[in-house]
Amino acid sequence: MRVVVVGAGVVGLTCAVRLAEAGHDTHVLARDLPLETTSAVAAAMWYPYLAQPRDAVTRWAARTFEVLEGLSHTHPQSGVRMRAGTELLSTGRPVDPWWRDAVPSLETVTGPRDGYGSGWRMTVPVADMATYLSFLVDRLAAAGGTLSRAWLADLPDNGYVVNATGLASRALAGDESLTPVRGQVLRVAQVGLEEWLLDDSDPARPLYVVPRERDVVVGGTADRGSWDRTPDPVTAHEVLARATALVPELAGARVLGHRVGLRPARPTVRLEAVPHPDGAPGGVVHCYGHGGAGVTLSWGCAEDVLQAVEHMAAARPMAENPALR
Repeated sequence: MRVVVVGAGVVGLTCAVRLAEAGHDTHVLARDLPLETTSAVAAAMWYPYLAQPRDAVTRWAARTFEVLEGLSHTHPQSGVRMRAGTELLSTGRPVDPWWRDAVPSLETVTGPRDGYGSGWRMTVPVADMATYLSFLVDRLAAAGGTLSRAWLADLPDNGYVVNATGLASRALAGDESLTPVRGQVLRVAQVGLEEWLLDDSDPARPLYVVPRERDVVVGGTADRGSWDRTPDPVTAHEVLARATALVPELAGARVLGHRVGLRPARPTVRLEAVPHPDGAPGGVVHCYGHGGAGVTLSWGCAEDVLQAVEHMAAARPMAENPALR
């Protein structure tokens, strides 16, 4: 069965890989190639950030954790590594996070740093996105899929389509509930850090330090409603100063670059199959609105997308469905 996936960020590529490896003739069309997408900006530490609803997100996140952990062991060329770290909390006796069931182990620590009441420690997957996105492209090609740059004014209105266009779904799907949440990050030279650190006590200025093999991602911001993709030098200075106060090893680290990504936030992730309105074979499976958790939810969502596409195809008798002949 031929399936067109629109969008080449981590969600679109993962959906395409899952479809292609299930035997479907899969083709990705995208205005932005993978290294040009918001996904390429991500620190890409597994964490269910800005994504709802809780039950579905927990399930998708748990499945993605399992897949990414497996890749870290079996495919080191994927750029995925398991890294331990701490989330700092201002409260003294925290309850478990609502997504607790998605992570195999989570330890509560008391008094992790001066000024913080407690924290969580856990070991989670971290992906170097330049490497990981290229790994997904190669895996898609190995399964017979293709990736092409294409600007689409509308989603295809025939055949089987997966819409994984993130914020572009405001226009392509007419979904005005999508809102950009601007995130600004720096990449600095690796200074020997092995553990990540997260402080989300200020929702508008989540602070994270995420080490990778050759660099460290330092962020960030969460400016809801901002479409500005230009890095702000004042913000960059403030972010690095806050991070250095918590991680002194960053003092004097060489800055390698500045990036801004617009997270596609929505009240809930939309994963929904919609038949073509004219009764033509196929339809669109929408998969967008992952907030800051595209990597975290990618494999769990991709499996539901595969199921939705195949269910849609099976719902039409073969004689009426040319794609199944």
